[in-house]
Amino acid sequence: MDDLAPSADAPAILGDTGEPRVPHRLYALKDKEVFLVADAFGDVLGQGDGLFHDDTRILSRFELLLGSHAPSLLSASIGRDNVFFTSHSANQRLPFPGGPVAPPGVLHIERKRFIWDRRLYERICLVNYSRDEVIIPLTLEFDADFRDMFEVRGMTRPRRGFRHAAEIGGRSVTYRYDGLDGVRRASVITFSDPPGRLSAHRAEYLYPLGPEGRLELYLEIGLEPGPTPSRERFRAQAARARFSMRARRRKGARLRTSGRLFSEWIEQSRADIALLTTELDTGPYPYAGIPWFSTAFGRDGILTAWQVLWCDPSLAKGVLTYLAKHQATELSAFRDSAPGKIQHETRRGEMAALGEVPFGRYYGGVDTTPLFVALAGAYAERTGDLDLIARLWPALEAAVGWIEHYGDTDGDGLIDYARGAASGLANQGWKDSQDSVFHADGRYATGPIALVEVQGYAFAAWQAMAGLARRRGDEAAATAYAAKAEHIRVTVEERFWMEDEGFYAIAVDGAGELCRVLSSNPGHLLFTRLVAPGRARKVTERLLSQRFSSGWGLRTLATDEARYNPMSYHNGSVWPHDTALSVLGLSHYGERDGVVAMMAALFETANAMEMRLPELFCGFPRGRGEPPVAYPVACLPQAWAAGSVFMMLEACLGLTVDGAAGAVTVVDPRLPIGIDRLWIDSLEVGGVKIDIGFERHGETIRTLSTAPPGMLRVEGCNDPEP
Repeated sequence: MDDLAPSADAPAILGDTGEPRVPHRLYALKDKEVFLVADAFGDVLGQGDGLFHDDTRILSRFELLLGSHAPSLLSASIGRDNVFFTSHSANQRLPFPGGPVAPPGVLHIERKRFIWDRRLYERICLVNYSRDEVIIPLTLEFDADFRDMFEVRGMTRPRRGFRHAAEIGGRSVTYRYDGLDGVRRASVITFSDPPGRLSAHRAEYLYPLGPEGRLELYLEIGLEPGPTPSRERFRAQAARARFSMRARRRKGARLRTSGRLFSEWIEQSRADIALLTTELDTGPYPYAGIPWFSTAFGRDGILTAWQVLWCDPSLAKGVLTYLAKHQATELSAFRDSAPGKIQHETRRGEMAALGEVPFGRYYGGVDTTPLFVALAGAYAERTGDLDLIARLWPALEAAVGWIEHYGDTDGDGLIDYARGAASGLANQGWKDSQDSVFHADGRYATGPIALVEVQGYAFAAWQAMAGLARRRGDEAAATAYAAKAEHIRVTVEERFWMEDEGFYAIAVDGAGELCRVLSSNPGHLLFTRLVAPGRARKVTERLLSQRFSSGWGLRTLATDEARYNPMSYHNGSVWPHDTALSVLGLSHYGERDGVVAMMAALFETANAMEMRLPELFCGFPRGRGEPPVAYPVACLPQAWAAGSVFMMLEACLGLTVDGAAGAVTVVDPRLPIGIDRLWIDSLEVGGVKIDIGFERHGETIRTLSTAPPGMLRVEGCNDPEP
């Protein structure tokens, strides 16, 4: 996703020692610009975990000990609404000099926490289930290293700012750091009970706890001092956090199914998108993923908004408005920017502010600009909101101006990229790791590189502009835009098609040589509807073959290609959003059985991963009785992975919502395997909210609706019933 995306030949994430990070289950919480990543105990151990604010780690260690040992873990979870993390554990043997000895397993420790309004709240509850009094030596160890996210991910810096000595109060510890960017950052840890002994990195308590006794310790960690933690504050702020999350989860249409687990997947996905969505001054924006990409990414935001567009167009409105506001206006090789280009990534940390990395506001994504335009067209069709389009029109014209004047660097009619500076991304499509674009013999492609799917996005952008110009009453402009779309379509068919393979090549390199590699990228061509129907059938056959289909989803690379590696980041792994885009593309060309099979594959993957699809997972073939193989440092949650279920459902149902025309079309709808009924409640269409139901009756799917007469059109199954 950015310049630290791993290659196939290197560990995914490196620590300061150069050793790969030890894989273990991590749990994430987030609110606004603050997020926490901790292990199942609730501990932060200073590897890739921590409490972060604005790309800076403000808590790098936070560990609970009983005596000198960690407790024994019982279980850990995050609630389905993504508000609370809870860890349950039990004591190991607790000897106390001169006092009673507690055997293991008599003391229950519960840690419950949430983040609200940029502040971490935690309750530590201990209950003594023995028949004797227990002396509990409870210790909390902590630190704040104020490392930039890029340092946490493995980059080294020649020098850093000044970290002040910790300020120790009666019940608090304050850390301060003066960055080289002139910003003072702080982290304050406050306890409800004054510790018996408190130092810069350690709080020690000695609690006597009688039989069946219970005690609670509250603490808060924030950017500044606050009131003394207490049970009342914990409950009040928890209620606010839950209310806010509930409001975010309830946006758009509601989906219900007859399958309990399938419904859980939908609800977990909705909760993950809600967790990652941050309310900016331009509206809601889905941050890409935790921990590495908890910020606004252009491509990720656009595709996530597109995935849920049919059921919740408000997210697309926020994404389009934000990206238009931050559109590039100047040429910069360091930032890979040019007038009209849409932002790839923004960062708020010290290294970005100092220019040590270009990602403060970075534009090195070749596909984000055409995707921005294409999403605007899709949004207008879905909603009929031409007022927003009128406000965006200068940005849209500037974006297609970039496509026309800057997107084709070598004048061969293809949209391409070559990074402006060595600090930028080597590859600038969605597969942006350094080894993702190559020739059939394994040679890396040299720039400028024209990716096949990017041409499809440009095709969709010109088509969108044609449609928008027509809606605005400018037929001459619409005709001109449509001609540009047709020119790209013809060019792609001529330049990228490999007749002997029955497939499209991944790219054309800077020498004009075709990269004759079979990748998942052409699935995105189907998504944009660029492909001729005859060729679409051949592409479909290959995508659904075992060369691509792992049994859990679509691999990013065919298994017989030179750099195939099921454990790589982009060369053989499975990315749920990639599968979803390709599957919607299959649906556009009438493929129905393959769509249902792929929906089943992703659902079964989610079921094996606690109903959460990660950013990616390994592309090993499915084995009988074996779960999918996790990619150890994948973001979880990840916005466009969570959004995949909604795009897959759109493909299964053959659903199109045209808010401008006040019409809904359903073509040959299918229900996911094992689901007999599905309901869409309160779907807004042209200012009217309707319900649509789908029921399985033998081999047919019956469609029912509360839509006014003439609004719902169903093709390929029984007529709709009122």
